[in-house]
Amino acid sequence: MKRVSTQRRHGLLAGGNWIIDHVKLIDVYPQPEQLANISHEHTGTGGGPYNVLLDLAQAGAPFPLAAAGLVGQDADGAGIIADCRRRKISTRFLKSTPRTFTSYTDVMTEQTSGRRTFFHARGANALWDGATIDFHKTRARIFHLGYLLLLDQLDRPDARYGTKAGRLLATAQAAGLRTSVDTVSEDSNRFVELVRPTLKHVDYCILNEIEAGRITGFKVRQADGRPDPAALRHAAGALLQLGVSDLVVIHFPEGALARNRHGADVWQSALKLPAQYIRGTAGAGDAFCAGVLWGLHEDWDLSRSLLTGVCLAAASLADPTCTRGVKSLGSALALARKYGFQPALG
Repeated sequence: MKRVSTQRRHGLLAGGNWIIDHVKLIDVYPQPEQLANISHEHTGTGGGPYNVLLDLAQAGAPFPLAAAGLVGQDADGAGIIADCRRRKISTRFLKSTPRTFTSYTDVMTEQTSGRRTFFHARGANALWDGATIDFHKTRARIFHLGYLLLLDQLDRPDARYGTKAGRLLATAQAAGLRTSVDTVSEDSNRFVELVRPTLKHVDYCILNEIEAGRITGFKVRQADGRPDPAALRHAAGALLQLGVSDLVVIHFPEGALARNRHGADVWQSALKLPAQYIRGTAGAGDAFCAGVLWGLHEDWDLSRSLLTGVCLAAASLADPTCTRGVKSLGSALALARKYGFQPALG
């Protein structure tokens, strides 16, 4: 498909997984047939589009936000749509179906470490194929799609575009939007089969080090567990060679690496947060993604975009849900002044 100009476009359209998270704080993750104690329970948002859009809305992004996807005709689905409207997120392309329930995830979060384990029910997300979107009826500048490998209809093969997700992204590009993707972290071999062919239709690829390693085959951590800067550079370069046209951003608990199509690298360390600050890590990756997308939309330099990403991620860590920790952008940036940064990377 031939691209049209992106000039005069404004805003972010995010589509894909819409999920209600049932977060349970537990004292320990149990072995089979053993018991864990639940100390607190929270209901929160889940899924890349939902988290990214809410983080941007709460942080005060100065551009239009729009949602795309499918929820069930149930209380959770009605709650998601009402939540978006309350935050002035357009729901024109967010539809409901009577065929199944709204997707949900039970998130088991270990209280001391913040590590989480997910038990997921796909629900309406398994039916969404992107047909709810008419890209010629949106003025959005960026279309963000997440999560690849967790959208059954879009993960299907396509003879021309590699996957149905690739077809949807190519359609967005042809209409004049820039495209961004994120994937789910799963223990499988599907990354090569399903994510690689989709990258030819992606402008911005924002993912974590586990996903980058799975797609490219590089071991991005050293034997002692620390990030391997050389391997991360190789993984970023490989993702560009696989088809990402403009920018690859790989984030990990210690920070992030961005590499653009000209081969320029920018590193950013994560904040040096005290252990007692961290209430849960669910949603931190989406908060980071929201910060980077904010910068890309506003044409900030990569250093500022990555700084915004790690600060929003740090804000997210203060709450066990995915989005309630994110307040204004100013309060997130203030965390960097308060706590400083982890050792330099790269």
